[in-house]
Amino acid sequence: MLKRWEYWVLTLPALAAAVLVVVNMSLFTGNRSAQAEISSRAQYIQQSAQLEPLYREMVKALADLAVRNNDGQLRELLTKQGITVSANPPAAAAPPAEPRKGGK
Repeated sequence: MLKRWEYWVLTLPALAAAVLVVVNMSLFTGNRSAQAEISSRAQYIQQSAQLEPLYREMVKALADLAVRNNDGQLRELLTKQGITVSANPPAAAAPPAEPRKGGK
């Protein structure tokens, strides 16, 4: 039979180990949840990067349409989204070149 102090010397480390097992399980579960969230965010970022050229073309088409039709509401919508639309005036005709002197 164990003496009283021997019993407590063995029981207290066993209780501490049991508490540590429970803490370890809860930390493991929390880490798995965080990893799943980070993984889903990384996937979203990767998919967004793949769609970026499509979004750019859509915005360009909307801006061209707003300029071509002089659509104020569409310009306002683009401006609210942080997109500045400005109509570029047609390029002016270049001045005629001067004839060369004394050359071919």
